[in-house]
Formats: sequence, structure tokens, C-alpha cells
Amino acid sequence: MAISPELQAHLDQGATSLCRCWVVRRKDGHALGFTDHDRPLVLAGMVFKADTGLTAHALQQTTGLSIDNSEAMGALSDAAITEADITAGRYDGAEVETWLVNWNDPEQRYLLFRGTLGDVQIGGGAFRAELRGLTEKLNQQQGRTYQALCGAGLGDAACGVDTTSSTFSTVATVSSQGGSQVFTLVGAESYQEGWFERGSLKVLSGSAAGLLGQVKFDRRVSAASRITLWQDLREVLVTGDQVRLTAGCDKRLATCQQKFGNLLNFRGFPNIPGEDWMLAYPRSKGKNNGGSRYQ
Repeated sequence: MAISPELQAHLDQGATSLCRCWVVRRKDGHALGFTDHDRPLVLAGMVFKADTGLTAHALQQTTGLSIDNSEAMGALSDAAITEADITAGRYDGAEVETWLVNWNDPEQRYLLFRGTLGDVQIGGGAFRAELRGLTEKLNQQQGRTYQALCGAGLGDAACGVDTTSSTFSTVATVSSQGGSQVFTLVGAESYQEGWFERGSLKVLSGSAAGLLGQVKFDRRVSAASRITLWQDLREVLVTGDQVRLTAGCDKRLATCQQKFGNLLNFRGFPNIPGEDWMLAYPRSKGKNNGGSRYQ
């Protein structure tokens, strides 16, 4: 993004009226605005608060693939970023933008940084969050992997299964809980046991609304469903909270065919030889002509 002629003219004056503004957008759509100016600013229809104390170290950006090096720091408060929301993971992977703004004319602005929040640490009534630049994704493995299991994610474009249909998804209600990892639900008992294992549980109501957990076990107990998650939700569910359960997939060819009827979109290689094939040796029986092992 190029500096606008108006902002460049302001910078060329020498005496400037500049401040920094930050936008934090969580994955649930909630957005917050902060500024290091001494009063709130309105920029692109968003209010940037001045009394919530968000600051950042000097930004180090490179032209290579290394991750931009910076940190955001701020005070925890009920009006902005709370310890409960950070602990619950609501800010994991949140999008961050940093703007250089002329506070006398907020339309004069320049985008300094765009990325995501990394590791967040809490202590002494404040938080410290790592900022990760857009180039981080270029350091991650891309493309397909040759493996027996399916490489697609259930419900994505490569898979094509409609996970919102009543066959693979349902809304259930919490009837009791054993901590933040084991829940008894009503409304999903008509599905066969294990149907939602390796699937997801998304909270729809209550203080934990928007949080997502991965299902480890799905059992039927006394005409109800007992769901165990792989990890704590990090937020308390209470009786009456509603959740959405989505079926799981173990990525095997048989599951794709029998459970989802989606064999044509299977993205694995079930007949690929395993690592033990390298230790195989010729036998006196059978064909040893270099042909297919599956004929």
C-alpha cells in the first residue's frame, strides 16, 4: 500500500500529528479498535479507543520469508480484552492491522502491518502477544501428500460433503457436565454411538458461545449422549446451553464410502505400499513379475 499524497505532504512538513491505530478481528467476527492517541478516533466507521492501553514494539519487517518480529502489549480490562476471553482462546489466530494515522485527519493513514496474533501470555493484569506476519503461511507445507488416508478436510471444497445436513449435524442441549471436557447432551441420542467421534462440538449459547472443541469419544448413556473432548473448552458450559455436533471422519476409504457415500471424492491413496514394502523379499509362490500387487 502506497502512502497517499496527502499523508506524504503532512510527513514532509516536519511537525506532524501522527498516532498508531490497531484493529483486532477475532475469528468469531468480533472486532476491536485501539489507538495510542490521547483520545478516541473514528476510522472507517470504527471507534478506536484510547483508554485501553494497547502498544507495540518497533516493527521489524524483511523482504524474505522470515516472520515479522514484533509484539503487542496491553492492559486487561472488562471493556476491551479480558483474561477470560484470552484463556478461552477467543483471540487465537485473530487478525491484526496496524495503521499510521494523522489524528487531525484520520482519512490520512498508512497500513504498517497486517498479520495474526501468535502466542499470548498473561501476567500482572496485562497481556503480551506475538505478532505474526502474512509470510508465515509461506513457511508452512503446502500441496497434497501421498498417503493411504484422505487428505481432504471433512466438508471442504475437495471433500464436498454437506456437513450442515441433519444426517451429519445436529443441535443438542447440555444436561450435565463433568468439567469443561466431558458433557452429557440430549438431542443427539438418535445417532449411532461413535457417530460424532473425530468431529466437532461448537457452542451456540451461553458464556462459551462461539468456542469449538474436537470430539474424542461419543457414547450413549441412559438415553443421552456423553461427549468427551480432546481438550478443555477453557470455558464453563452450564445446563441448558446449546451446542452443534458435527460428524467426524477417520479419513479411511471404507468410512468415506459407507458413512458419507462420498467415494468419488476420496483424496487418499489406499493402495500405496507402506514402509514395510521396502523390507519385502521374493517368494517362491505367487507372481514376482513386477506387476500390480492387487490383481
